[in-house]
Amino acid sequence: MPTGIVYAASAYVLWGLFPLYFSHLATVPATEVLVHRIVWSLLFVLALLAWRRHWGWLGAALRQPRVLGAFAVSALLLSCNWLTYIWAIANGHVIDASLGYFITPLVNVLLGYSVLHERPRRLQWAALALATLGVIWLTALTGQLPWIALALAGSFGAYGLLRKIAPLGALEGLTLETLLLAAPALVALALWWGRGPASFPAPELSTNLLLIGVGPLTAVPLLLFAAGARRISMTTLGLLQYIGPSIQFALGVWLFNEPFGGQRLAGFGLIWAALLLYSADGWRSARRLRLQVAG
Repeated sequence: MPTGIVYAASAYVLWGLFPLYFSHLATVPATEVLVHRIVWSLLFVLALLAWRRHWGWLGAALRQPRVLGAFAVSALLLSCNWLTYIWAIANGHVIDASLGYFITPLVNVLLGYSVLHERPRRLQWAALALATLGVIWLTALTGQLPWIALALAGSFGAYGLLRKIAPLGALEGLTLETLLLAAPALVALALWWGRGPASFPAPELSTNLLLIGVGPLTAVPLLLFAAGARRISMTTLGLLQYIGPSIQFALGVWLFNEPFGGQRLAGFGLIWAALLLYSADGWRSARRLRLQVAG
């Protein structure tokens, strides 16, 4: 198996298993988990940079206001995505979280059209239409928009768009983002220090270790993903991206026993059908390009 597939698939498997980890932090307020995720992620990536002696880019980035501005926005989007996800897992919405990452590729198509003026192909438009019907169905079923899924997909899609045009790689970008978020995170950490049984340092050693562990837990899949993305085609990467939400969905249904009736299945079915169309279109487009190159 190509090394790139192993790296990328490993990243998606780890992302898919995140609910198993964050469910053990359900007693800690989501905002506090977010703060720890920022602080310990920063310390972890700084340790990696020190090990690699890779600091030259940082001074140049800090002297460019446009780069700092772009990464300040991406850091805000990333923190919103993290906070929504942490809250969803802690409050029994694993299936809704999985839905967010199922529809993220379709949000990317929409953002590409509206922001980058890309022209979606017919099957991509059909996929967007089917996904929209699925969202409308789920909204009518519950009486409210599936806001968790839409918030996750929207924030991660916009974050991906900014990172696509950003001048920094995965490790450098995450370092700058967490560095920009570090000041308010450290202030919050100091204010919440030991204020209750669920705050750091908590009476239970396991809780403290879990909070510290969110740093490497965040950084390692991102680095695996970056390593994999450089080695395989976008078509392969696009197919692998469903590993994460599929694992989350399975955990939500069979491990966390979240309600998932037939009517809700119909809404998900429309979105899964949209993803099949999207994947088939990507595969067909890549195949046509390979034939053109070969010819």
